[in-house]
Amino acid sequence: MKKIILAAVAVFGFAFTASAQDKDKATGQTTEGKWLVEINTGFGEASTSNTAFSLRSIDGNTSWGVGAEGGYFVMNDLAVKAGVGYFDSGVSGEDGRFNWKVGGKYYVASQFPVALDLNGSTGNNVSPLWLGIQAGYAWFVADNVSIEPGLRYGLGLNDDAGDGDLNVFGINIGFNIFL
Repeated sequence: MKKIILAAVAVFGFAFTASAQDKDKATGQTTEGKWLVEINTGFGEASTSNTAFSLRSIDGNTSWGVGAEGGYFVMNDLAVKAGVGYFDSGVSGEDGRFNWKVGGKYYVASQFPVALDLNGSTGNNVSPLWLGIQAGYAWFVADNVSIEPGLRYGLGLNDDAGDGDLNVFGINIGFNIFL
């Protein structure tokens, strides 16, 4: 647990050292009528419905996942989002899982994204459901591109997600293009 906390502090420490120039790049990117295309990476053993790119090998089983998210800014700094993904655990006899996510993302001061979503997964005769909460920092590396390190928490909502017993904490990095 100490490693997770230390990693989270390091990610946010790096993110908050960005220069004031980044704020200038953010201006106008999160305005009403803009589109958002997002690709994430997820870290950690467990994850909720994964709409990210992932590849890992544990105990001789190689798992992989692919997915993406998109959104539309319905007002300044507020995007409505949806995402899909596919995950294969690499375990013999298990089918892959289809993952989905719907929700919203609000950019506080056009630079600090806070997201709330409902996400789930189907496959292997289970359909877990989570409420996801995420916060981070948008580091604008170009006028329409940002890197967003963030912390995420998934609260299990049904029996397949452990009725709240399968709550998941994670660290992720999002790569975003604003159109």
